[in-house]
Order: sequence, then C-alpha cells, then structure tokens
Amino acid sequence: MLHDRVLVRISPEDGERRSTGGIVIPATAQMARRLAWGDVLGVGNNVRQVKVGDRVLFNPEDQLEVEVQAQTYLVMRERDVHAIASERTEHGTGLYL
Repeated sequence: MLHDRVLVRISPEDGERRSTGGIVIPATAQMARRLAWGDVLGVGNNVRQVKVGDRVLFNPEDQLEVEVQAQTYLVMRERDVHAIASERTEHGTGLYL
C-alpha cells in the first residue's frame, strides 16, 4: 500500500439479523446506511494510527473495491476510518470500542 492508504477485508456478516426485541430482520430488508467492521490487511508508509490486524469501523459505500485472487477487499484513506477496535492503551484516554 502507498501513502495513507489502508487495505481492509470486510468482516463476513450474517444474512439475517435479530433485533434487540427478538424480531428476525431478513438480509433483503431495506435499511438506512450502516457502517461496517473490517480487518486491516495492509497499510501505507504514512498511516499513523491504524496497524495491520486492527478492526476498523468505516462506511463501505464510499470506498473503492479491489479483487485479488477471487477475494474482495476495500482500499481507503486512513482519514475515512471512523473507529479502531483495539486493546492498545499506551496512548490516549484508554476509551476504545
């Protein structure tokens, strides 16, 4: 990866979801735009916060898709990442998703 780019594999999601009330929501249901979680597989030289192996939260509709060996990945800028799910607490407030 070059510059501030991040290569992400979207986490596999179940087709059906269940609401907190127990109602089954089918995969074909029309929903508002949702953010998605993914796993970082590569980072560019100028990426500061995201590391390979991190789980990140992002908007999948605004990203570029690339297919490598029949696998679909997303390429995005580091600034397009909304959150990082991390156990690292060496910097910051210690408040992580």
